[in-house]
Amino acid sequence: MIVSASATQARASDNGGIGVRIVDVPVSNQDDPRARLYIVDHLAPGTTIHRRIEVSNTTGETVNVVVYAAAAHISGGSFLFATGDTPNDLSTWIGTRPASTVVPSASVTDVSVTISVPGDAAPGEQYAVVWAEVRSAPPSALGVSQVSRVGIRVYLSVGPGGPPAANFAITSMAASRSTTGAPQIRAVVRNTGGRALDLSGQLRLLAGPGGLSAGPFPVQLGTTLAVGDAEPVIVILDKQVPPGPWNAHLQLKSGLVERSAEATLTFPASGSGPAVQIPSKTKAFPFQSVLVLLGVLATAGATATGIRRHRRQRTPRAPQRMARL
Repeated sequence: MIVSASATQARASDNGGIGVRIVDVPVSNQDDPRARLYIVDHLAPGTTIHRRIEVSNTTGETVNVVVYAAAAHISGGSFLFATGDTPNDLSTWIGTRPASTVVPSASVTDVSVTISVPGDAAPGEQYAVVWAEVRSAPPSALGVSQVSRVGIRVYLSVGPGGPPAANFAITSMAASRSTTGAPQIRAVVRNTGGRALDLSGQLRLLAGPGGLSAGPFPVQLGTTLAVGDAEPVIVILDKQVPPGPWNAHLQLKSGLVERSAEATLTFPASGSGPAVQIPSKTKAFPFQSVLVLLGVLATAGATATGIRRHRRQRTPRAPQRMARL
């Protein structure tokens, strides 16, 4: 089952243009903010799904919009788009209907997006973009066409069963100065789950000089982490913030997953200060201990069963009465 989405992935500019947004969101993901911006799903091989997107035109004229899928990947903490209609496996599984549509001025039209995962698809997460593109004709035979496009990201996990869990950890925080001298916080985040992450959040500074507090300061948007990756998240502060020391509280989230960290930091006169390691809030239970514990429980269970059987065998039978003939 799917529900209607209200948030948009891309909007037309204030001067007019084309925009695109998701219309349908699966009920299972309706509370996930990412699912209202992007197509985020987990599918078993051989599965086909349908989603609707809305293409809008806020220009002063009718435009012909081409809708297609192209490759994307995650690298260096960024979601990167391939040039043109460069394909990858996921983009070849995506079809749009109609593939081209005429959208009058100040109007919208719906486009159906179909994702058909082959039965022999390899497990893992893949990325693509569904683009809505407008091309202007060149003014002459030797002219250059102008291409404008907006798109919706696709995060597709392939595999049996339910979707892999998303998770991440903030491993360290450090205070530094930008090249312009502005104070900033650099936090390293590691993706410890099974889905890509789009990080957002805010930072507060507490218990500063003279009891000062500052913030919240927004995290720079655009950090996307692939599974297993670790990248820095940057928070740029006001130049008037004193050096400190400060008690820095950082809150980050991706979808429904939220994590926080705090550290005592002082902004250096230039460059970067020492990184403060953030201890993990969850302690791993050693695998060897699990095996030992299971062995003890199994032995105790077997011993108790043997005792019960032994006692049952030694329990004297009740005397039987002989019937008189």
